[in-house]
Amino acid sequence: MGRTLLQKVWDLHTVRTLPTGQTQLFIGLHLIHEVTTPQAFDALRQHGWTVARPDRTFATVDHIVPTRQRQRPFLDVMAEDMIASLERNCRDFGIPLYDIGDERQGIVHVIGPELGLTQPGMTIACGDSHTSTHGAFGAVAFGIGTSQVRDVLASQCLAIEPLKARRIRVTGRLPRGVYAKDVILTIIQRLGVGGGAGHAYEYAGDTIERMSMDERMTICNMSIEGGARVGYVNPDETTFTYMERRPFVPRGEAFERAKAWWRSMASDADAVYDDEVVIRAEELTPVVTWGVNPGQSIGVKERVPANTADQQISDALTYMGLTPGQPIAGMTVDVAFIGSCTNGRLSDLREAARIVRGHHVATGVKALVVPGSAGVQKAAEREGLDAAFREAGFEWRDAGCSMCLGMNPDKLEGNQVCAASSNRNFKGRQGSPTGRTLLMSPAMVAAAAITGRVTDVRELVEEVPAGGR
Repeated sequence: MGRTLLQKVWDLHTVRTLPTGQTQLFIGLHLIHEVTTPQAFDALRQHGWTVARPDRTFATVDHIVPTRQRQRPFLDVMAEDMIASLERNCRDFGIPLYDIGDERQGIVHVIGPELGLTQPGMTIACGDSHTSTHGAFGAVAFGIGTSQVRDVLASQCLAIEPLKARRIRVTGRLPRGVYAKDVILTIIQRLGVGGGAGHAYEYAGDTIERMSMDERMTICNMSIEGGARVGYVNPDETTFTYMERRPFVPRGEAFERAKAWWRSMASDADAVYDDEVVIRAEELTPVVTWGVNPGQSIGVKERVPANTADQQISDALTYMGLTPGQPIAGMTVDVAFIGSCTNGRLSDLREAARIVRGHHVATGVKALVVPGSAGVQKAAEREGLDAAFREAGFEWRDAGCSMCLGMNPDKLEGNQVCAASSNRNFKGRQGSPTGRTLLMSPAMVAAAAITGRVTDVRELVEEVPAGGR
């Protein structure tokens, strides 16, 4: 009987089975940042422990860093304390840190793949829920909490429950104006925000096979929003082409040997899964969330639910200021945010720029573009994308998590409505307890920015040269 990639990677990294039934897994790569590490390092010092494998630990700053003015010390005292703590801890324990001003700085889930730290067959852990992003390379990647960050720092191991494997096959060609973000939002809507509990999601099918690594990362990134612990794609030639000549990737003959091993880690053709789901790409449309979790979404041409007898639906509609049964298209937006570990990569910015060229941000809308890393920022500027956004009335910022979450100066105010390319639309997620978030693709955010309302990007795609979907 064949094995899945999940089984192969799990078995290779198993140290032992614990009395609790959990598996003690060796972690091949530990990525850290400023928010979930201070208490973990404090615990090491309290016990007199060292970092077990500083050579497998890499740090960056992303969550709390300002994206407009970066002078130190930060005005936010807590943010300054966090970043100063990370700097001190990395220095004391010999951990590489990609700090502000470093060309390798950026959102942890953007720089890992960008630098070639993320590789097929790895186990990866990070104190951030969207670590599932790295599964796009055929890795098994876990988001962990602060106490687990402590454990990995001290032992390079993680205690975790075994997972079931669900294969989600996406077949056919995506229609024009439909993107990877629409695929994952559809999967979450159909299977539910808790549908993946206890599972790893293996994304497969010819649609996924044709996707770029950026698109695969978008899908794996939001696995956690569907309740899955892990999301991954089997490594293939697309993976290897992306990885070649990255700083931490082997070169020459070593790269060829690595490719052969990476390829062997892919799920076998006769692998058995606990469950399988099929999504037909040609049936998909641009998707917008209407509620307060990523599963509350509809196609842009559809109407929000009218069933107010369901308390969850009723409460979400009230919070969002929506009338039961109203069309989502046409809902006014105040802010447009393009960025995050979900959609802050170069291809995301290229497609959004393609939509906004020849247009201008609508009156009264604040629009900002935040590259996912300093590397993305520089590449975009070389292509003139920053100029395209500025000419259209967007703010062009430095790399960071920005408005994805309310932990830095980029926050919603009052009950503003934000069209966002990020990953969560929870109440208060973007910094205001009454702020409202509509998740959508970067292209859809661009369309909302220039019209001032939720707009079907397909109405604008025909105005620009072919090159999208």
